[in-house]
Amino acid sequence: MSDPTPAAEHSATIRRIGDIIQSHQSFLLLSHVRPDGDAIGSQIALGCSLIAIGKTVHLVNEDGLPENLAFLAGSHLVTPPPVDPIGVDVVFALDNATESRLGEAALKCAADRRILVNIDHHVSNTRYGDVNLIDPTSPATGQILYELITALGMPLPPESRDAIYVAISTDTGSFQYPSTTARTYEIAAGLIRSGLDVGAINSKTYDEHPYRRLELMRALLNTLELSADGLVAHWDLRERTRVELALRPEDSEGLIDTIRAIRGVQVALFFEELPGDEGKIRVSMRSKDRRIDVCRIALEFGGGGHALAAGIRMLGPLEAAKARVLDAVRRAVDSAFTD
Repeated sequence: MSDPTPAAEHSATIRRIGDIIQSHQSFLLLSHVRPDGDAIGSQIALGCSLIAIGKTVHLVNEDGLPENLAFLAGSHLVTPPPVDPIGVDVVFALDNATESRLGEAALKCAADRRILVNIDHHVSNTRYGDVNLIDPTSPATGQILYELITALGMPLPPESRDAIYVAISTDTGSFQYPSTTARTYEIAAGLIRSGLDVGAINSKTYDEHPYRRLELMRALLNTLELSADGLVAHWDLRERTRVELALRPEDSEGLIDTIRAIRGVQVALFFEELPGDEGKIRVSMRSKDRRIDVCRIALEFGGGGHALAAGIRMLGPLEAAKARVLDAVRRAVDSAFTD
């Protein structure tokens, strides 16, 4: 008997998740540290759908709810981890490629689980769940969850509807990135037809930034460097700047797209000193050329992500980390443009 096709295996996994939901009562939903719109949106979307069918649901994130996503209905459900484990039947890990990125405290509160379900769209996902629903072709975990919820005939309350839209919109750069598909637009259209106020939710998502974010932009621009050939741009955020501006982690979300948009730039990088994390550096990378796979570069340093968007957490100091990563990027760029 031949192995099942990817589509058949995907459908079988969805059915298995449906059986898990039907046969269990209590659920804990987790997402990655430094959560973005896809992470929090995915938690709210699945969580509110489960609540609508009478399940007991807990939404936990290691860093709590980002200020910029507090406008989402249902966001009050997202809390930091409690001190003690939460006794639940099933844990869903959403939009998270490696188990450690859920965070130490979050993993502790999930210690009493019976089943771990891993739902994600990162190509670097390590399939650490008991059940793994991974689709690297999907532009957002929110899109996978929409397909899951609708395939299982689960309700899509307004909270889930709006959260899915924000999850997809933010992870596709407001439907600009190459990962956006015709299906992505079809889902968005369906959400609008079901009552989503697209103008209002886009305004809340993209037009409600605190002033300190502009101060951060000014500080970052003062560190901007462009390679001699104009193909690589990078900037960095020092811990002293974070303290001076009283920044929150979400204040830098999406700012890398500013330098990614420079004409001629093919790779953009954002280097960031992490507070209280033993001198670690966070590196965000974006590529505009599929020949330059930044996920492959990230994997060299223990990171991961997608071909055109990836990240790393590595030991500092910042200048040493920059030198190592920029050298790897230069090799990838040179290879792409000489082959």
